Amino acid sequence: MTFSRNSPRWTSDPTEAGVLELSWEVFGELCRALAVKVAQSGYQPDLVVGIAKAGVIPGAVIASILRTDFYSMKISRDVGVERVRVRPKLLSAAPREAAGKRVLIVDEICTSGETLRMALNAMRQVAPAEMHTAASFVKGQYTPDYYALKTDATIVFPWDRQVVSPEGDLLVNPLYEGIL
Repeated sequence: MTFSRNSPRWTSDPTEAGVLELSWEVFGELCRALAVKVAQSGYQPDLVVGIAKAGVIPGAVIASILRTDFYSMKISRDVGVERVRVRPKLLSAAPREAAGKRVLIVDEICTSGETLRMALNAMRQVAPAEMHTAASFVKGQYTPDYYALKTDATIVFPWDRQVVSPEGDLLVNPLYEGIL
């Protein structure tokens, strides 16, 4: 997949550290490319499970493209003191509907693999027939079965670029102050 320097907005080569700011259109194309990779591999999931919060967005899109059911599973990945991400916590059980089915677990980004491994372990409790993992982006050493793009860049997702202030105004997300 190739992009112009205008869409998405690159501040450096995507394989190097920098900032990759995605539009909704480009994010949709990455989801489409990921769904095509899954389909062309021969894997036909019976259902897609998106990791809440942000993994539900690509998960739902991929499930729609693959014409399969979609469920979510909540695993927290809160930011702790000094803006360092804390270890993930499982906050909801794997969907029981996955029992005996082929499952594709989707997250928006994979760095350490902790969240996907936690989801795989939780999913084993309901005994699916088969499980594969997918992420829109890979930024670390752990690689899911399928991914759209590998990069070291800071990724700014279209839903995360701005947040609502207590007064109701849209502001640049404080996580990205100074880089956008």
